[in-house]
Order: sequence, then structure tokens, then C-alpha cells
Amino acid sequence: MVDVTAGQGSSATGSGFPSFSDIGTMLRRGDLALAFGVLTILVVLILPLPAVVLDLFLAISITLSILILMTALFIQTPLEFSAFPTVLLISTMLRLSLNLASTRLILSHGHEGTAAAGHVIEAFGNFVMGGNFVIGIIVFTILVIVNFVVITKGSGRIAEVAARFHLDSMPGKQMAIDADLSAGLIDEKVAKQRRKELEDESGFFGA
Repeated sequence: MVDVTAGQGSSATGSGFPSFSDIGTMLRRGDLALAFGVLTILVVLILPLPAVVLDLFLAISITLSILILMTALFIQTPLEFSAFPTVLLISTMLRLSLNLASTRLILSHGHEGTAAAGHVIEAFGNFVMGGNFVIGIIVFTILVIVNFVVITKGSGRIAEVAARFHLDSMPGKQMAIDADLSAGLIDEKVAKQRRKELEDESGFFGA
């Protein structure tokens, strides 16, 4: 009887379902939150959203964008925000899904009034356009041109050049660490820490 109970317990723990401790570990590491965020983006892409839910997601997206901008501006070293490539990719996917959801609402319920796609879009439209459709078209065209030429192309080129310079300097930094270790200026623990930082920096700029 004892053997049967033990066998059942081992089969339960050996199943493919995660235990509560595994879920807690994933929550502490942020893996479950990341998976939930990607799943939410897929749901927004597929299912039509009510205007209230779209307002909530737009507010979350705007807040997240401000937080990412402030964090990127005030960090001292790139490794302080090593998750930036992943966060940037997920936030871009979120913005694209919200653009699709808002476009779906505007095209399907635009005849119901200016608040058909939510109060956030209505407030931005009234603030930017001032009730004039021509002004809205001109401002939108300018924003698209500036976003593509200055922000997208310019920032992409700057990031590419900066990453190339940092990656090219990696062998020299590695040799400097080895030279300091051989000269006795640093011990093995400090050298191992610097190599780890160099490896993390290489992975960050390589992304």
C-alpha cells in the first residue's frame, strides 16, 4: 500500500503540469508575466475589443512608453537595462496590435460618433486636430515623415554604429582584463566578474 501511494506521488510530480512552486518561481523571474503579455497581444490581434478595454490598453501602452523612455534616458550603463531589446520588441507588438484594434473599431463603429473607438483616441483627435480634418491630415503626414526619416532610420543607424564599435572593442577589453590579472592588479574573482560583465555587454549589443 505504501509503495502504491509513493508511486502515485511520483507520477503526479513527474507529470507535465507545473507545480505551485514552479509557478511562483516563474512569477519571480518574470517568465509568466512575459508569456501572459505575449498572449494578451495575440488576443488583441484576433478578437475585437470594446472601446472601454481599448482605452485601458492605450493608457497602459502610453504609460509603458513613458517608463521605457525615462529608464533609457537616465541609466548610466547599458547593462542596467539589459532587457531593452526584448521590452522594445514586446512594446512594439503591443502598439501594432492596438493600432489594428483601434482601426477595426473606427471602421466598424465610426458612424456611431467620435467616441466609437474610445475616449483616449477621441481626446487625442480633438487635441491634435482641433476639430479640423485638414489640420489632422497635415499633422499626421508630418508625423509619419518625421517618424520614418528621423526616428526610425536615424536611431536605427545610430544603434547599429554604436553596437559595431562596442563589439569591435570587445577583444581589446578581454586582453586588458587578462593583462591586469597577469600583472596582479586584480584577482581571479574581479577578473571573473569583469568577464561576466563583458559577456553580458556583448550579448546586449549583439541583440
